[in-house]
Amino acid sequence: MVNWRQLLIALVFALALPCLWTDKVGGHALLDHCDPKVGETVSGSPVSIRLWFDRDLEPLSSAVSVQDARRNRVDKKNVRVNPSNAKLLEVGVPPLPAGTYRVIWNVVTRDGHRTTGDYTFVIK
Repeated sequence: MVNWRQLLIALVFALALPCLWTDKVGGHALLDHCDPKVGETVSGSPVSIRLWFDRDLEPLSSAVSVQDARRNRVDKKNVRVNPSNAKLLEVGVPPLPAGTYRVIWNVVTRDGHRTTGDYTFVIK
């Protein structure tokens, strides 16, 4: 005889398990920290913008750009995922004058999840 209650519990567990597992194993990259920091005021121009994420990034699909207050792109366009740390995305910048700058990132994790974001920092 079939125990319908046990069968129903097993079915609910079987359907919920993949959702719980996916959340732990895969997913969107979250910004862990960056240099310059979010909202930071720095004295003098940084040499590069560096962003660390909580997951390995796909180098061919991840990008970062830096804009000035007029929305002009001001980075060196040499974006790369660091070869010795797949969680680090970086781009060089020329000497920048005082002002507010916006960092815009668009990353893809190795399992294909895309995340975008932005933040500002100030050079005094």
